[in-house]
Amino acid sequence: MPSPIRVAVTQAEPVYLDLAGSVKKACGLIAEAARNGAKLVAFSECWLPGYPAWVWARPVDVELQTQYTYNSLELQSEAMEAVKYAAKENSIAVVLGFSGRTPSHSVYISQAIISPQGQLLLSRRKIKPTYVERTVFGDGGGPDLKNVVEIDFGAEHGTIKVGCLACWEHTQPLLKYHTISQGETIHIAMWPPLDPTTGPDHPGLWSMTAEGCQALSQAYAIESTAYVLHCTAICGEKGIETLKTESGLICRVPGGGQSCVIGPDGRRLTQPLGEPTTEGIVYADLDLTKVVATRGFLDIVGHYSRPDLLWLGVDTTHKDVVVGKRANVTKQTTTDS
Repeated sequence: MPSPIRVAVTQAEPVYLDLAGSVKKACGLIAEAARNGAKLVAFSECWLPGYPAWVWARPVDVELQTQYTYNSLELQSEAMEAVKYAAKENSIAVVLGFSGRTPSHSVYISQAIISPQGQLLLSRRKIKPTYVERTVFGDGGGPDLKNVVEIDFGAEHGTIKVGCLACWEHTQPLLKYHTISQGETIHIAMWPPLDPTTGPDHPGLWSMTAEGCQALSQAYAIESTAYVLHCTAICGEKGIETLKTESGLICRVPGGGQSCVIGPDGRRLTQPLGEPTTEGIVYADLDLTKVVATRGFLDIVGHYSRPDLLWLGVDTTHKDVVVGKRANVTKQTTTDS
């Protein structure tokens, strides 16, 4: 029987539009989680350098978008090396949400899983940015469907499969099914700052609210029978001022912190840290035998599936923007008469 493993779910405000400041704060949270016995720590969607909430107020803001791009994270960079070093130095796995930048300055909603040994085990992109997010971010591709990895936690805990999805990827049945088919035991659900329901006349959707998004994470836990780390960020007064979101659909008022841990049967296991503006870390000790016990009732990719009737087709290949093609050359043979 595996030993219970302690996990940490951050509920913190990044230093918005400041990559260096956000990386420094992230490394501090990684060290804090490790000091409190956690073996894995999770961050929210685009925590580096903060979720671009202005898109829900002004889909086009060239100045902020340019600043955001410059402060997004390249995989091959000193900033990523600092996070990897923090994971290794503290012997803790890190599941990081960030805005990923390419050398050509395109940005993507990205996720990384870093081992306790400081190795980058996985980097993926959200396959379809949500609604106005598309004014900033590009689409993911086939390799981003491979979003579950094995993490070696040593002799005490062994190897555990950990996966992740971003925000409304948790509404996509086919994507969820493919993720579940990879056999994860712990799933990180990354979300932006989430505001509570404000009444029937609010122009946003209930499925965008704190209650709606937690319901999606709980549904995922039920469907996958995995533990779900429901991770959200905070947007305080400074964040609202920086992003100019006081008239938007989200981040209109300080708050957004709704982080929690959800059990493999869908029940919430942890209490709120305090107010939605309260920064901190949510901890839980996960009994992984409960995943096996729950799957005895429900395994939608195993005994509770019907592949003879319903199945999923997947293309995980990478598509290049430039594809070279060799010309067909016909070899001619000359025969002397």
